[in-house]
Amino acid sequence: MIDFSHFLAGLFWYGALILIPGGVFSLLLHFLLSLPMRRRDRALFFLDLAETVLQRGQAVEPAMVSAAENHDREMGVRFFLVAAHIENGDRLGEALEKEPRFLPPQINAILRAGEKLGDLKKVLPACREVLRVAPDTVRTTMHYMVAILLLFAPIACGIICLVSVMVIPKFKEVAWATNAPLWPLTTFVFDNTFWLVALELVIFMGLLAVVLVYVGGPGLVRWFRFPGVPIVDWITWRVPWKQKKLLRTFSAMLAVLLDGGVPEADAVRLAGDCTANDVCRVRVREVTAALERGVKLDDAVGAFDDNGEFHWRLTNAIHARGGFLNALRGWHEALDAKAFQQEETAAHAVTSGLVILNGVVVGLVVTAVFGVIISMINAAAAL
Repeated sequence: MIDFSHFLAGLFWYGALILIPGGVFSLLLHFLLSLPMRRRDRALFFLDLAETVLQRGQAVEPAMVSAAENHDREMGVRFFLVAAHIENGDRLGEALEKEPRFLPPQINAILRAGEKLGDLKKVLPACREVLRVAPDTVRTTMHYMVAILLLFAPIACGIICLVSVMVIPKFKEVAWATNAPLWPLTTFVFDNTFWLVALELVIFMGLLAVVLVYVGGPGLVRWFRFPGVPIVDWITWRVPWKQKKLLRTFSAMLAVLLDGGVPEADAVRLAGDCTANDVCRVRVREVTAALERGVKLDDAVGAFDDNGEFHWRLTNAIHARGGFLNALRGWHEALDAKAFQQEETAAHAVTSGLVILNGVVVGLVVTAVFGVIISMINAAAAL
């Protein structure tokens, strides 16, 4: 008969060692994966609030203070901080500047540009362009990559480190004691164990940094911005899908400003500020300099876009009806689609590459260990 006390003890240890840690990890993973979407939902809530208030012909500032009095925690702590700054007499742009982590930096810049324009309602479509949600496949792939990195990669690195410290040295001693001839692959692994483990750790730390940027968002990236050294902005511009999103933001805001009657040079400068990227601001200065020399706008924007597509898109928009934003909307959607496709492809490549790399390293270690055993068996059989 089964000892009931042993059965209960087994259930207790099963829950303590497996179910509880697994549940805690699942909750932590859900919390981390939902952070980007929660930031986006809070920004969309603010845009919905601002749009509703502006359609009624009211100011945004009193509406934010009134909404904060409801004490809805879903709005986030920084919403209440922004409302507190407004209650102390600050305008919306000043309050957002004091709490830059409430909204994404591009949204902050666009709203401040709308204040300078004198009509926040006109820039809200550009804000929604920035917050366009990724397709489900892209989000699923990113979440899969995060789960792989947080669960599979640390376990693989730990096992490889444990084998290199506890197992491989013992097999080295046995191989040297028996003078068994080793395979070249076994010799290679034994001589380069440290570098194999270091390669795993370096790759894991690099990918972990990518995950932290994805989860932490603009608030985390802001800590790595240094005045006069735009390393983060340069890296962002060099990432293909990020570059397309920056180009979309610049184009959408430029279209909104031109539709609002802002002079071309001012519209270009404000649209460049709305990207919140120093590389884009440098290119905007080139566009502005070309405008001051008398170059037409559609020709001047060639300095912003390397492949020249922005030039002919804007040329067609100038002759289209319905305004610049409507004329360029199809291109903005195409930029989004290409950016999401590239992001999904990169996430698949990273996760697949990590799994394959771990498999190769584990295969090398296992082959080297069994190579010692086979060499010892062959040496004993030859006696």
